[in-house]
Amino acid sequence: MEYVSERVSVDRKDGRTSVVITARLTKGKETLLVTWALAWFLCGAYLLYARLQLVSGDPIRQYLLAFLAFWAYYMVVVGKAVLWRLKGSELWRIKDGTLTVKDSILGFGKATDYFVDNIQKLGIIQVDERSWKWQLDQSAWMIGGARLGFEHLGRKVVFGKGLSDEEARQLVPLLKHALSQERKKS
Repeated sequence: MEYVSERVSVDRKDGRTSVVITARLTKGKETLLVTWALAWFLCGAYLLYARLQLVSGDPIRQYLLAFLAFWAYYMVVVGKAVLWRLKGSELWRIKDGTLTVKDSILGFGKATDYFVDNIQKLGIIQVDERSWKWQLDQSAWMIGGARLGFEHLGRKVVFGKGLSDEEARQLVPLLKHALSQERKKS
């Protein structure tokens, strides 16, 4: 097993290539993210408590119910992001003529297979790093920031969440080589 960085490992053996990218943050960012999620949870709990204390005919109860629906949606988004950053990883495997990409949280996640013969234009995604969308996508509270992509049957596929520019540059030749080896087998 070789390490591209402290978050990215590559394993090549038995006719397969596997890449694991952990979604871990630095301890400071991790602490801030968990603190923010805890504060969001406590704010929602207090609003629920305040709504329950109001009399049933008070119009503010309806407002708080709508606000709590908004809060609950973002609590799910924040909770998923916290789990992703604490226990998540992105897994790639090239074996038996397929590239499998899986976003795994605590071992759970959906794996998507792509036939290597149908993969074209593998490379680094060109982005405008000054754009607001890119900055938001790279933030710690989002699951995103894909750096690599390819075309598969006319559809664009992105992967490589949270990779730095250097990690992406090191992984592209490795993936291209593994894909070409897999194409030769079939």
